[in-house]
Amino acid sequence: MHPIIPRRKILASPLALYPVGAMAANPKRTPTGTLTDVAGLKVGHFSSDKRPTGCTVVLAEGGAVAGVDVRGGAPGSRETDLLRPEMSVQQVNAVVLSGGSAYGLAAADGVMRYLEERGIGFATSAGVVPIVPAAILFDLGLGEATIRPDAQAGYEAARQASSDPVPQGNAGAGAGATVGKLLGRDRAMKGGLGSASLRLPNGIVVAALAAVNAIGDIIDPESGVLLAGARTEDGGSLADGMQQIRSGALLPDTSPGENTTIGLVAANVNWTQAQATKVAQMAHDGLARAIRPSHLPFDGDTLFALGTGGEEVDSRLLGHIGALAADAVAQAVVSAILHAETIEGYPAHRDFE
Repeated sequence: MHPIIPRRKILASPLALYPVGAMAANPKRTPTGTLTDVAGLKVGHFSSDKRPTGCTVVLAEGGAVAGVDVRGGAPGSRETDLLRPEMSVQQVNAVVLSGGSAYGLAAADGVMRYLEERGIGFATSAGVVPIVPAAILFDLGLGEATIRPDAQAGYEAARQASSDPVPQGNAGAGAGATVGKLLGRDRAMKGGLGSASLRLPNGIVVAALAAVNAIGDIIDPESGVLLAGARTEDGGSLADGMQQIRSGALLPDTSPGENTTIGLVAANVNWTQAQATKVAQMAHDGLARAIRPSHLPFDGDTLFALGTGGEEVDSRLLGHIGALAADAVAQAVVSAILHAETIEGYPAHRDFE
């Protein structure tokens, strides 16, 4: 792995189309707002102090009508079938995003315990059953792989959840996230967890949360500037992975599922599961705008969509919300990179400012 690079501005390599720091014509725009701007949602993190990994819990204690859309070729998830429009359960009580690969799905067990203790869940003749979908990303390559989020980690994240602005960067599910692995992990950079929100004049809020662990590079779609990604051999500049691919470079020999961007979008509206699913589909456009390439066979890209209640959604408003959801997702991806901090072997965008 490359050593941590001293803080300095990157210079463009011959193959770099968008050097970090080259934003004079397009000043850097830090996304504003976070997922908790949507009424009815709380967010909590667990970040391990033993290695870079963790989980993030989004609580919807009053229930939220949810949909999901999976675009990556190697997803890891739980309870996603329940979110199909024809299924009988209409609301979820929480969503878990976790590191630890498939092992990290155990974090949802702890969130279920937390909710059960408070009598929150789907009512049955034998008591409540909390509905907690989950998705995971692969971060087992950083440190001791046997250390990963478990049920207790999920419980702690739920216990700490609040409606305060969401901590971003190396937090929760973003603690071990990395990006720019098109030329190999030894030339990658630090990813992270980001969030953003958009507020309409009529009071509707559309927000997103993303744990960015992409194989591709990260670009700010508003400025066209490459923020993080695969580096040149000396580690001092961005190689521009897509330019390398256009020049004939092959994708790395990576195992399926070892890269993934997972997240969710939410709005304070009353919609159906079918409508939520459509918004989740549209929200993936935000990943495609900010991550290039995205939705590869090596990715498990998954986005949930939550409606916490409010204005009724017709087809016209649905299209409006879906368009904003894609924008919020792109902003959340950018925010994850701007808030990320260096870990051993993986420099962050801020190190080159």
